[in-house]
Amino acid sequence: MKKILVLTFFILSYFGTYAQNNNPNAPILKFTSETHDFGNLKEGPIASFDFVFTNAGREPLIIQSCSASCGCTTPDWTKEPIAPGKSGKISVKYTTQGRTGTFNKTVYIASNAKCDKERYEIYIKGNVTPSQSIESAPVKH
Repeated sequence: MKKILVLTFFILSYFGTYAQNNNPNAPILKFTSETHDFGNLKEGPIASFDFVFTNAGREPLIIQSCSASCGCTTPDWTKEPIAPGKSGKISVKYTTQGRTGTFNKTVYIASNAKCDKERYEIYIKGNVTPSQSIESAPVKH
């Protein structure tokens, strides 16, 4: 029974996505940029970036949710419907404390927008350098 329910869910999800993609009036997410490179960051502060987008479709755009690939990344988004031609934003914060080294994170967007993929994704990346350098002790001869 469980297998039938899971199979039914996937079939309905597939056809729901397919039908949405064929709607000529569907909202369309158009980002200024889909990837933001923070470059080198010092460990400690929270880094943030606003991804700005426009609804390039003919119906209001509704973002149901945004989620990140890990707990160190926190998205927040425009909650009201975005009318055709209007803009909104997804603010992404990355916690650098205790996370030195390079990072590549994904934010997943669930919306009513027309999309060729299963879900829309935007990305942040960068490199976190330690806040204080560890100096080596003098060598005794």
